[in-house]
Amino acid sequence: MKTLLNLGIGLLAATSISAYAVTGPDSYELVQKGKYIATLGDCTACHTVPGKPLFSGGVAIETPFGELLGANITPDPATGIGRWNFEEFQNTMARGHARNGKQLYPAMPYAAYTKVTREDNMALWAYLRTIEPVHNEVETNQLPFPFNIRMSMRVWNWLNFTEGEFEPDAQKSEQWNRGAYLVQGLGHCGSCHTPKNLIGGDKSSETLKGGELQGWMAPNITGVAHVGLGDWSEDDIVQYLKTGANRYDIASGPMAEAVENSTQHWRDEDLMAVAVYLKDLDHEHDKPQPLAADEPAMTAGRGIYEDRCSGCHTPNGEGIPTLFPKLANAPLVNSREAVSMIRVVLAGNRAGTTDAAPTGPAMPSFAWNLSDENVADVLTYIRNSWGNAAPAVSASEVRKQRETLQDE
Repeated sequence: MKTLLNLGIGLLAATSISAYAVTGPDSYELVQKGKYIATLGDCTACHTVPGKPLFSGGVAIETPFGELLGANITPDPATGIGRWNFEEFQNTMARGHARNGKQLYPAMPYAAYTKVTREDNMALWAYLRTIEPVHNEVETNQLPFPFNIRMSMRVWNWLNFTEGEFEPDAQKSEQWNRGAYLVQGLGHCGSCHTPKNLIGGDKSSETLKGGELQGWMAPNITGVAHVGLGDWSEDDIVQYLKTGANRYDIASGPMAEAVENSTQHWRDEDLMAVAVYLKDLDHEHDKPQPLAADEPAMTAGRGIYEDRCSGCHTPNGEGIPTLFPKLANAPLVNSREAVSMIRVVLAGNRAGTTDAAPTGPAMPSFAWNLSDENVADVLTYIRNSWGNAAPAVSASEVRKQRETLQDE
């Protein structure tokens, strides 16, 4: 009862920030805990437009069915969540139901957030009530007909959603369970790294085994060798999440944003817990045979690689740790889809920046001087050299990605 009183669930419809302040002897600790939980959940990614007030909404979220906008979750009473009470917030996190029972779309990852404990949601709620209220009307549903009919979500939930808080595995350590809680719940790693079915639900049999999202390939992050994190140590995983780079890889695209906004700010013990959990997943994998070195695409690709790529990534694909990514025996290189690699070659890329690594290296675009066939050949060569073995890349795949980038 004391906690509920301290939270002041009956919110006043006022616009001053003090009206939403949490009171009570444990308020500071509760709010600070909630702030950290917001960081773990990377709330900024979907609810804060760069340069706009914190959590004021409007971030465009691309889905296979159309565009959604992240909601305003400041305590503004008219356009935010200022008139909500905690039970309505809990209902959103645990069941995907907004105020007045409105069904949310799974772009808000409630399928993962349902695992978050009520206690953690209470702290997050306390923190959100201290954010500056911002009047910003956001029409979140931008989907075309018939996907804009929320009633369809009842069927989606029946097929893809299991409600319930995270349940620790008594056979595993406390550290492993903490990692599982973060990966499955607040971190919602499966939202990107788990492949999706035709209606956008997770393929539960392939959890964290890699998924395509918004023109990027989120790689397999299980402990399996060749296509996953089998060669990475726990310290390698921690370093990557903390700095955006390690001896194997450099974060790019949506993952660079996740590192910048979220994981670089996680406590070291939480990062290590995640590493312990991921390294314990799925260790069996049948490594395919690479293409023969004398295949025409391999021969052509080798010449392009030696001319355009080897100066940074080195002739043997080892790269330079934390500066130019390692291509030899690299999980992303061995992914079943080459979409991220195609995108980076065509559009170039700049690594994210973190407090620990404030200067991110960049790769130039090669779209202007490499044809679709050139890009396909060099990527086929990379994906089948130095211990790599992955399907060849076709010119049509490159052409499709080039057209997608031109439309962005």
